[in-house]
Amino acid sequence: MTDSIAAAVASAGIVPVLVIDDEARGPQLFAALSEGGIRCVEITLRTQAALALIELAARDFPELLVGAGTVLSVGDVDRVADAGARFAVSPGFDDAVVAQSAARGMLPVPGVATASEVIRARAAGLSHLKFFPAEPLGGAAAISALSGPFADVRFMPSGGLTAANAAAYVESPAVFAISGAWMATRKMIAESDWATITRLSREALDTMGTR
Repeated sequence: MTDSIAAAVASAGIVPVLVIDDEARGPQLFAALSEGGIRCVEITLRTQAALALIELAARDFPELLVGAGTVLSVGDVDRVADAGARFAVSPGFDDAVVAQSAARGMLPVPGVATASEVIRARAAGLSHLKFFPAEPLGGAAAISALSGPFADVRFMPSGGLTAANAAAYVESPAVFAISGAWMATRKMIAESDWATITRLSREALDTMGTR
């Protein structure tokens, strides 16, 4: 089951990282992203509205594959699974979080920053990992270096990705999806700038044409 979720994330290609303060903005935000062609979202657990928004997106926007971000504990895993999340993204690797995510039928996507962490993740049976924070760690070149000894692992870079540098990641065969906030920033969402979100989403998907 998690293999099919990983394939769906890879097919979507782009995973907007959403920090949403106001639950009321959710329907228009998800509609704007969908209109822009986005098919996968990561709603971070950084606001009080996050769980309700995961539930809303999972229930009312079937075209979106809904995941949770900033999943830091087993309790977080259970809460987002109950809300309808299909995958759980973490900034780092935690064995208990990974195990509980898999037990709840979600794809765990833990963050890794070093070769040692990739080895731990592989030992846990994982092949789809978040590379975080991507730009400070060396960007696409660092992913290329890691893909040498770990040819069976695919990465989702996150942290510092922008419209200007996304193409460099997309071109890497070691990348299964890219993750970022530039097409729907916290400020854009707070200001209800739906037209810009739709436009930037379309432009981000155009970048995927280089794959």
